[in-house]
Amino acid sequence: MLSGNRNFEGRVHPLTRANYLASPPLVVAYALAGTVDIDLEREPLGVGRDGRPVFLRDLWPTQREIADTIAGALKPEQFSEEYGNVFDGNPRWNAIPVGEGERYPWDPKSTYIHEPPFFQGLSRESALLADIRGARVLVMLGDSVTTDHISPAGDIAEDAPAGRWLKSRGIVKRDFNSYGSRRGNDLVMVRGTFANIRLKNLLVPGSEGNVTVHLPDGERMSVFDAAERYRAENVPLLVLAGKEYGSGSSRDWAAKGTLLLGARAVLAESYERIHRSNLVGMGVLPLQYENGQSAESLSLSGREGFDVTGLSGGLSPRMKVTVRARREDGATLSFTAIARLDTPVEVDYYRNGGILPAVLRKLAQG
Repeated sequence: MLSGNRNFEGRVHPLTRANYLASPPLVVAYALAGTVDIDLEREPLGVGRDGRPVFLRDLWPTQREIADTIAGALKPEQFSEEYGNVFDGNPRWNAIPVGEGERYPWDPKSTYIHEPPFFQGLSRESALLADIRGARVLVMLGDSVTTDHISPAGDIAEDAPAGRWLKSRGIVKRDFNSYGSRRGNDLVMVRGTFANIRLKNLLVPGSEGNVTVHLPDGERMSVFDAAERYRAENVPLLVLAGKEYGSGSSRDWAAKGTLLLGARAVLAESYERIHRSNLVGMGVLPLQYENGQSAESLSLSGREGFDVTGLSGGLSPRMKVTVRARREDGATLSFTAIARLDTPVEVDYYRNGGILPAVLRKLAQG
């Protein structure tokens, strides 16, 4: 039981398989009871010193008790004291050396903050849109895959690609911290994409965690290692998913990491609203099956080679494109999907490779 708003699997502890949200007083109540399998209205939390059962209603404060406690605990002087010296009251913060100049001096040795790669090699003009050809599926996922499954914020495993990278920089496990704390370093975050310990990749039936197969040879490896091999082979990547892809809290790294792994598009039955928009903002094309279709109905295994055509002829909002899948036995399947670029502005973002290049090019032109 927890009172935070991040009740993803494995977030509180890697061995915790289910989390339940409750208000802080209820978290305390369940802790006192020692179980979540309890009817708090009818069953006691425990037994008092007098031998009588103690129910939640006996402990729950009244609104008057809450108001009196707040009035007695919070004083205006506390705020004046805390914020009166906000600029000079922390000697450790003030002792941090600050470089000169208007630009941030990126430190290549830092494992927390790294110069992001999103503007590297950026041309003044956007390239012509091209169809996606010869793509492979990096991961094939089911329904209700959350942004925490895509880009976890919790523990960094020692044997994971991100953990191995940190160890190669002399960082010991106790100092790994978390993905959430290292979100300023793309080299850590791309290695943590699709690295949630509860992720179920249908390309590897029965598996959990950071694992996929490289195709067509079928060698099993981490998602990042597979993406790097595909990059060396100049193979574009797809993500296949089911319903409500990207659900849960909005997390920008779920889209950033997908792009940096080399994914050109995601093909899903439906999307969480903000994650779909974030994919567009990073230049990743969100494709949606037409109504009634899915990977299951089309008998897609995820081991096919894919082409997405119709992009090079010009895009318009919610335009239909053709997806062609080449099965392992040589047979081909063609179907149409909806390019979920829902507005002309999103079409412009995608044409530019994302919102960041689009804005920078407009600034440069101005």
